[in-house]
Amino acid sequence: MLKQLTALAALCALSFAYAEEVTITGNVQSKCVISTDTAGVYGNPTADKLSTDPNDGGVMPVVRYDVALGGYYIARMTTPTSFSSSPSLSDVVNWTGSTSVKEVSDAAMADYDANKVVYNTTSEFDLHTAGSTWFKVSSTAMYGYNKAFPGGTYRAVVLAECIAK
Repeated sequence: MLKQLTALAALCALSFAYAEEVTITGNVQSKCVISTDTAGVYGNPTADKLSTDPNDGGVMPVVRYDVALGGYYIARMTTPTSFSSSPSLSDVVNWTGSTSVKEVSDAAMADYDANKVVYNTTSEFDLHTAGSTWFKVSSTAMYGYNKAFPGGTYRAVVLAECIAK
């Protein structure tokens, strides 16, 4: 009988047990910061061409990546394939573009351009060293076949991302 009472007391004690969830919260701030160093400008050297090339009257955008920890991030830059805003266009726009290293803050970054991975309109750079890297972006838009771009303001966007490995 004592064993039965002990078992009953243990079951009663278990029925009064409860659980509590304890939340743990953390905020992570990226150790990679992207900023625009120079805004891009399209030059219009011919009626059917817009270009950021300085020889065409344009200004190449320059994007700076500041990395506090080397080896943890990839810089991904995608050149435009369409206008974010423009006058109405009735023909096809053919796009070309590229991204390359303009300047680095550390000599160990000298291989960034040589080791970049390029696919479609995207370039990726392994940011293996802490410091700052400036990237220049070229973009060219050719309109139709012997067609002039209509007058107006044209805007296109370079997508700059810092991807954690």
